[in-house]
Amino acid sequence: MTLTLENVTKTSGRETHIHPVSMTLERGSLNVLLGPTLSGKTTLMRLMAGLDKPSSGRVLWDGKDVTGVRVQDRNVAMVYQQFINYPALSVYDNIASPMRLKKVDAATIDRKVKEAAGLMKLGHLLDRKPLELSGGQQQRTALARALVKGADLVLMDEPLANLDYKLREELRVEIPKIFEESGAIFVYATTEPHEALLLGGNTATLWEGRVTQFGPTPVVYRQPGTMTTARVFSDPPMNFIAVAKAGNRLLFGEGQSTAAAGSLAALPDGRYTAGFRPNHVRLNRPEGETLNFRVRVAVTEITGSETFVHADHGEDRWVALRHGVRDLEIGSAIDVFVEPQHVYVFGTDGALVAAAAYAAAA
Repeated sequence: MTLTLENVTKTSGRETHIHPVSMTLERGSLNVLLGPTLSGKTTLMRLMAGLDKPSSGRVLWDGKDVTGVRVQDRNVAMVYQQFINYPALSVYDNIASPMRLKKVDAATIDRKVKEAAGLMKLGHLLDRKPLELSGGQQQRTALARALVKGADLVLMDEPLANLDYKLREELRVEIPKIFEESGAIFVYATTEPHEALLLGGNTATLWEGRVTQFGPTPVVYRQPGTMTTARVFSDPPMNFIAVAKAGNRLLFGEGQSTAAAGSLAALPDGRYTAGFRPNHVRLNRPEGETLNFRVRVAVTEITGSETFVHADHGEDRWVALRHGVRDLEIGSAIDVFVEPQHVYVFGTDGALVAAAAYAAAA
């Protein structure tokens, strides 16, 4: 069982919402759509489901063209960030509704409803109506209904955003296991890179209606094919700086340089862009070889366990993500440090030419 998009696009007038996309999703697979708001995640899911028809291209299910087939005629389950329940029905009847439409016997319905309700911590609420529930409980009801439907394709558009932290973390672990066991194709949209990493599976990065990369999640994260993918799959986005290759050295601004070792040694001399993630920017000098940059503190965000330090390096705004509380004076000049093994190198066209040594070795 596969779902294939062949050069699928979606346009409205002169505006392009989805640029040509070709990808195949396999049975039992978890596929994350990762991108910022308005990058095209929801539109792409609607095309997969049959809620919208592509402007061009085809949607294939097991090789059969289903491009014009209505969503009602496909075995699809959908859960949105804004939960949708039947207000006049109890939690029990909301969860049971897709099975009743399929004429499933009462004993099976009862068993599956109670199993799903137990997983979603709804067992004590089965007699309640949706309007008597909190927002998180209503979302869990919608998730339970999708779970029991036995769909071939399960589409989830930021489904955990309204849940409390503890339950969200639990379901991030449990939901992929549940749907993988069912054999369904599972598509999960999120704006959060760390959520994609926690879910695993495959990840498609989206930017302005384009799928910039699709593959196993760890590979896309460690070896982003372009600067755009690197920005999308880093929170905060990856930091960048111009760099030149000259002989056996990489030359940065402010007189910084490092050996062009490994895959960098074969690069032609010329100009490139170096990138490094915020969690690899150090505020204290590490042991061994390091790159030292002078920056000016613009903003600090303290979350309690971490501090985001926004700093200006020339015309570029960088971010350092460090553990603990870092109380830095706004406007002060400080040194930050980056170890060479954490540096990615991109060409003038934005394509990756050398992954960071730590990532290439992983």
